[in-house]
Amino acid sequence: MVSYPQPADHTLTTRRPASVTSRSTTTRRHRSSRSQTGGASFRPQNEFPNFAQTGDVEIVINADGQEKRYMLHRLILAQCSGFFEASTSEDWSRAQAQGVTSTVGPPSSGLAKIGEDDEYGREAGRPTLPVAAPRDRHRWRYELDWGNKDDELPLLVQKPATSSLFGGDQTYRPPAAPSKSTTTASNGFFRSFTAMQSAAHIPHQAPDNDLIRDYDNLFRVFYNYPPNLDPLNIAESYIQCKSLLNLADIYDALEVVGPRIDHHLLQFQSRLWKQIAKYPPSYLKLGYLARSRVIFSEALIHVVGQWPAGSNQLRNHVPEAVFDLIEDKAEELAERQLKTEGKLFRLTLTTPRGERVTPTNSYLDWLALSLFRQWVIENTSPPPPLPPKTPNANQPSPRTQQQNKPSVSPGHLYRLLYSAGPAYLPHDELKRFLKSSKAFGAESGGNPEYRRDELKKFERRMDEVKLMAKEIVRPLMKSYLELDLGRDSPGTGMGLGYLTCTRLEDADFPWD
Repeated sequence: MVSYPQPADHTLTTRRPASVTSRSTTTRRHRSSRSQTGGASFRPQNEFPNFAQTGDVEIVINADGQEKRYMLHRLILAQCSGFFEASTSEDWSRAQAQGVTSTVGPPSSGLAKIGEDDEYGREAGRPTLPVAAPRDRHRWRYELDWGNKDDELPLLVQKPATSSLFGGDQTYRPPAAPSKSTTTASNGFFRSFTAMQSAAHIPHQAPDNDLIRDYDNLFRVFYNYPPNLDPLNIAESYIQCKSLLNLADIYDALEVVGPRIDHHLLQFQSRLWKQIAKYPPSYLKLGYLARSRVIFSEALIHVVGQWPAGSNQLRNHVPEAVFDLIEDKAEELAERQLKTEGKLFRLTLTTPRGERVTPTNSYLDWLALSLFRQWVIENTSPPPPLPPKTPNANQPSPRTQQQNKPSVSPGHLYRLLYSAGPAYLPHDELKRFLKSSKAFGAESGGNPEYRRDELKKFERRMDEVKLMAKEIVRPLMKSYLELDLGRDSPGTGMGLGYLTCTRLEDADFPWD
């Protein structure tokens, strides 16, 4: 430090300009904030989507007048996609080896070394990287081919490789040194601005074109970047996810893209479960492509419960293994329903001596069982068809077709039975049934008190029958859905009209 004598009449210390201070102190003080962006040591971009220094696969996407270029790595593309693994292999690749000159750092003749950098590197203990010698690199180039017909899918086709992403030689050329006439203020502003740009996080903007967006998302997933998908509108997000999965299926990259789609859709939680309940066949296909166990299981439960309602939407649109799985689960569910209905019909009451009730030993209890069985029959089987009133006996009337359907869907029926309350066979209906019975009140000689006691006894016995029926249908009331059915109380018409007790084991998933 150069010191200067101070006059005796001055009490304040006069600071000298920074240029008078020692060289090492200035270098240490300002080195951490120095930006290399846009300065004399500027290098070409070497980050996604343009690895200008290390990339060896050039991809050009043209759609609707828009163009998107990528310079990526064969190693990463081959690991994520079977298409790129095969097309860049020695046996199938049509790319020809070209002598492409590339360097790791700037050449020594391009710019004179700065003394400050050398001194700082030695002081910090950083070794000086030698300039790499030119070497030959094998390159591949792909362009999006739209085909000759309108119904053809656009695919990436391998073309003869060029020496650079933008044409010309790949040899690194540093920019010219800045002019000495540039003022210090302008240099400081430029460095601050470039440093701010390099430090700020600028979100990636998704392209407007859907096809370019899908390819961009595909390559972003390959490099472990999150795809640009709608985070708010689940309907729009479904369309984007489906389009991306179809593209990944073409290039044999479902194993890499599927988990990303699964993670994105599961963030919607309850909105996703409601959408799956509305469109189960669509989400079943999406869950299969994404290899999502949660989405696939949720959609399959809805599909099996409504089977064969969605068979036309799934036939020839899903693999045979998925279709066979649906049919097997639907047969298992139908068999469980038949066993449950058989138990309901065999349900009976006993007398205090342990005998089954009959019209001779307990007529009132027998009436309660008869009414319950009749109610089950009316709600589980269609009524007999009415005789046709049209001249053509082979063509049933609309009235006949309407009456051939059960009055209550299987899901509502078993939920009513599980409620074991006044949701079915209420007090008024029991009272009307007893009044229509000739034996009701016959022994009492028309005594109203006696008839009220008989009605209370009849209701108690019916409640016992309902409790036994509840235990019979309990296994069918298990729900393996993620959808919350807590608000779907029986009798309100808001519950699902089918059973949701289908369960998928680990060995049932078709991709395992």
